[in-house]
Amino acid sequence: MKLELLKTLNAERAARRAAIVVTHVESGEERLVKVADVAKDPLRGTFAERLRSGKSGMVDSPQGRVFLTVYVPSPQLVITGAVHISQTLAPIGKLLGYDVTIVDPRTAFASIERFPDVKVIAEWPDKALPPLHIDHYTAFVALTHDPKIDDPALTHALSRDCFYIGALGSKKTHARRVARLKEQGLSDGDIGRIHAPIGLDIGAVSPAEIAVAIMAEITARLRAEEEAEPARARIAS
Repeated sequence: MKLELLKTLNAERAARRAAIVVTHVESGEERLVKVADVAKDPLRGTFAERLRSGKSGMVDSPQGRVFLTVYVPSPQLVITGAVHISQTLAPIGKLLGYDVTIVDPRTAFASIERFPDVKVIAEWPDKALPPLHIDHYTAFVALTHDPKIDDPALTHALSRDCFYIGALGSKKTHARRVARLKEQGLSDGDIGRIHAPIGLDIGAVSPAEIAVAIMAEITARLRAEEEAEPARARIAS
């Protein structure tokens, strides 16, 4: 790989932006396609599928056989609230391949003793969240039940392209949350992206069961996105 192409690729990966290196099998010629340029490429339909699956492989193109080396950011699960649900949700997320981060300014909860194998940031969301590069490959979950923590965290997540955003609370609790977020200027469309009450309706009762319901809903949303993207790409083409 040429040095200039490698530098560009590394810059895209550092910024958590997906990219594809296209290598012509016969000539060995390489080109880099940034995610922002996929929609303009003749292979956009194939690129969309590969970006969703994260799988590299050989494909046919108008120029002949090419190998697509796919680079996508690791999926991440960001949780506000070092609560009992998080103690089960975080290990499940790691088991499924997510980079898990828990944010909670309450140091009594956000401790390494309670979360020995998870990245925990004992800071307020306005300070902790921006460096995490929350993006389309992020599932965001608000679990504290404290508006001072969850509301600014949700506002930050809604300003990003997270594939999933969920918030703990009953329908009444969420209605009050919606009213607060509207007062802060968020639109119905923005707020409608929040899954609340959070998790699939499996009759969960315990914190561990709620964690399973949340991760199941995140997985369902992720797979729905994967199925929808190729169809959108075909329509665009």
